[in-house]
Amino acid sequence: MLTKEYINEIKLSGNGALARAIENLKNSNNIAYFLENLGLLPEDFDGSLLLQFINHPNNNIRYWVVKNLGKLEDITYLLPLSKVAKEDPDSSVRREAVSSIGRMRNKINIPVLLEFLKDNDPKIIAQAIRGLLVFKGNVDVDSALKKLIEHPNEFVQQIIQKEYFSKRSSQSHLPHYESYDFMKNVVVNGDVLDVLQIIPDESIHLTFTSPPYYNARDYSIYPSYKAYLQFLKDVFEKVHRITKEGRFFILNTSPIIIPRVSRQHSSKRYPIPFDIHPILIEMGWEFIDDIVWLKPEASVKNRNAGFLQHRKPLAYKPNPVTEYLMVYRKKTDKLIDWNIRQYNYKIVKESKVMGDYETSNVWSIDPTFDKNHSAVFPLELCNRVIKFYSFKGDLVFDPFAGSGTLGLAANNYGRYFFLTEKEEKYFQVIKRNLGNNSLFSNKEPRFFKLNEFKETINK
Repeated sequence: MLTKEYINEIKLSGNGALARAIENLKNSNNIAYFLENLGLLPEDFDGSLLLQFINHPNNNIRYWVVKNLGKLEDITYLLPLSKVAKEDPDSSVRREAVSSIGRMRNKINIPVLLEFLKDNDPKIIAQAIRGLLVFKGNVDVDSALKKLIEHPNEFVQQIIQKEYFSKRSSQSHLPHYESYDFMKNVVVNGDVLDVLQIIPDESIHLTFTSPPYYNARDYSIYPSYKAYLQFLKDVFEKVHRITKEGRFFILNTSPIIIPRVSRQHSSKRYPIPFDIHPILIEMGWEFIDDIVWLKPEASVKNRNAGFLQHRKPLAYKPNPVTEYLMVYRKKTDKLIDWNIRQYNYKIVKESKVMGDYETSNVWSIDPTFDKNHSAVFPLELCNRVIKFYSFKGDLVFDPFAGSGTLGLAANNYGRYFFLTEKEEKYFQVIKRNLGNNSLFSNKEPRFFKLNEFKETINK
């Protein structure tokens, strides 16, 4: 029986035993399994044993042949690998062949890898770039790679941008894991644009917010949809500036329906999430995930009553039971692991998400209804976002704080909050909801008018 243990034993027995074992492989499944489980190869491994399969009709077998040849880092196999990289009908096999050529780390391969920069497959170009970056500093290599900043594929552009044209990010006066004391557990009553104007760069770790919906409430009336999107752009540009490098911005929104004026007119639905997305990308947010907040159908306004009666095609209108949580990260060359490494072991351990958690991007959470505010975050929604996207001791921000639910969730999980709310009546609601000092173990909440807050900064 063909097992991993048997393959490992044969591999350690020398090339003769390997040759006999390979000769006895009778079907494609066994050949593929054998090649896939070769693992780390002995220094004296004879790669020519694999060449008999390099044109095998099975894509998976050819893939594992070129991958194993790459492990040898032997220039002897440059020619067959180059041929596969140019001619194989399967793109994944071609990519792996280019990767194997790159892993040889031999200057002789530079002209071959340069040729693959002209390929039509961006993933093959990326593998060629990866192989060539070993020789970064070589005049020919640098010249060829820098030209790719004009490549039409954004993935290729991103690699070259990082390697050759990346600008140093703005430096915060604080270590990554720290935040300003004057912002911790603070609620400011004022226009968010005025407040953000005085907040230092890279001050917050996470923003989670649901902006006012276009002309859906008395406090969210705008002269036009264009003006509404411009307002969101102005706010989120400033949020981008004050967000620490590589940290997250999560936007809760959904399409909005403006009711029809009369039966002679139609209603209008505005696709807010889809219209704001390209604006966010352009300002420097990187899209990470879309999470769907699923609500019970009984909790939403019924749009289906007419169709239920007449069942006429074209008039179908489903009940909107979902909202989006659009997850973005402040664009950076650094991986998320870098963000994690900015914290000490104790904080990382204490911040781990323990127990059961939602594994899919569909979160079934009942909405919350409040007599004081018509659109409030469910506490469970805020709890999940804070657990998944911040560390203990981080500062989380909601520029449209509403009833202040994010502040309660932040306290639940040992985070600090910074909230802004323009409407006086909702500012008072937040004061009532968060004003019980006994709820807060880390730092009691403070409430300021904008001018008062400015004074605390200047002290």
